[in-house]
Amino acid sequence: MVNADIIISKAAAVKRHLSRIASKADTDLQTFAANLDLQESILFNLQMSIQNCIDIAAHIISDESLGIAGSNNEMFYILEENGYISQDITEKMVKSIGFRNLIVHEYVKLDLKQVFQVAKTDISDLYDFLKAIFAKVNISLSDIKK
Repeated sequence: MVNADIIISKAAAVKRHLSRIASKADTDLQTFAANLDLQESILFNLQMSIQNCIDIAAHIISDESLGIAGSNNEMFYILEENGYISQDITEKMVKSIGFRNLIVHEYVKLDLKQVFQVAKTDISDLYDFLKAIFAKVNISLSDIKK
């Protein structure tokens, strides 16, 4: 059985990081591109919010004995196969993991326009993930503390 306290704690961390992103992304692209501190703050909070979603997925898969994922991406496919999230959310989370990997491993120089776009609009994908998980495990979004 899924430990609701762990899910709520991790979801609260996601919410904190996403709130920080939203507050920092309240600017224009030119200002963002010229401000390294702003870029690093947004990148760190994106990385942490995505990682906490990965942690939620890992917890559910482990506690519910849904299988063994060979990668972070595979965890979201396992959740989809077991009715926790939709195919659309799975695809968005897989893209999020790819973006997180670019941040963490610095495979290539990040496109600041893409980072800005993610910070402005795509963070809603992580909220959608949380909503789907909370619905499946019967937790109220109001249970998330700041």
